[in-house]
Amino acid sequence: MPHLPRPSLRSPMRLLAGLVLAAGLASAAAAQTPKPLKPVSIALGTQVVNVTYPWLTLPIALGYWKDDGYDVKIVTTGGSLQGIQQMMAGGVDFAQVNSTGLIQANTENNVAVRGIMGTGVIDWGVGVTADSSIKSVADLKGKKIGIFSLGTGGVPLLKGYLRANGINPDTDVQIIATGAGAPALEALKTDRVQALMFWGSALTGFQNAGVPMRIVFDPAWRALPDFTFATMQKTIDADPAMVEAIARGAAKATLFAQTNPDCARQIHWKNFPGSKPTGADEATLAKNDLALLQTQLETMAAAHTMNGGKLIGAMSPAAYGRMQDFMLKDGTIKRTLPPESMLYLKPGFVEAINNFDRNAVIAAAKACKGL
Repeated sequence: MPHLPRPSLRSPMRLLAGLVLAAGLASAAAAQTPKPLKPVSIALGTQVVNVTYPWLTLPIALGYWKDDGYDVKIVTTGGSLQGIQQMMAGGVDFAQVNSTGLIQANTENNVAVRGIMGTGVIDWGVGVTADSSIKSVADLKGKKIGIFSLGTGGVPLLKGYLRANGINPDTDVQIIATGAGAPALEALKTDRVQALMFWGSALTGFQNAGVPMRIVFDPAWRALPDFTFATMQKTIDADPAMVEAIARGAAKATLFAQTNPDCARQIHWKNFPGSKPTGADEATLAKNDLALLQTQLETMAAAHTMNGGKLIGAMSPAAYGRMQDFMLKDGTIKRTLPPESMLYLKPGFVEAINNFDRNAVIAAAKACKGL
């Protein structure tokens, strides 16, 4: 009878050890596999995403949103109304809108758009060439006024301004969509329009291009909210953590840009090279873009003061109430709603989006980390 080897008592132990090792390796591999980033999209009413939107572009460049698990992209649109329409259709998650668009959506169309961050006051104005015969709003009667698009929130603002000064915006003037940047300026220079109704940084851009301007505007605008970062109520209900994270990234980027504007410009040029201007030497281009950014930072600072002066992105219901009353008076809307209903004012939300290491952000900005 052949001799049979004795079963090894160590075999089961070896098998068990192998299984434990394999499980450990699998766990380590799983731990090293990055969690897929959640796609998020933001509608922005512009044709060129230039340096004037640091709260939306810097979080992408500096990785703020990526660090929180989100892959954010900016989608350019024709204005606030198009941004709101895209949110309603589910095409984008957030939109940067004018306060007029936010209020109209709620009061006139029963669309549950909610402001989540206040990012500007009304810094719009009607720009005319320095040698124009137009000296005041009354002189706009009979003229053609260019504007970025007929869907932008500046349209009801312009119409209200004209009505308040005895000009019928539907019969006494022509409002023409010119686009932004060079096409708009060309329309003014060739007299296709005699004035341009644009936001502050755009007007600065026209002057950067060598066209000195006189700006006509209603002084009351500077105490009213305008640019507002918004989303739908359904988005807040579905993923409040995502809404908070996106707003926090925007707040961090705001502080970074305020601390070191020129670093913000340089980072923008590096990460969005297609938006870097051309047509002049590097120093002139840098000076002009910094002027654009400074104009935007000024309106952001004015909004911060108007909204209490404490927390980045805070929204004052009283300020939005003044804006709504302004729109009702000039006939832009036909009814009002409690301003609180249009804003995301959940207790603790604005504190949560400001819950980050301010000193670290300031230090990074001063050192221009991320360039």
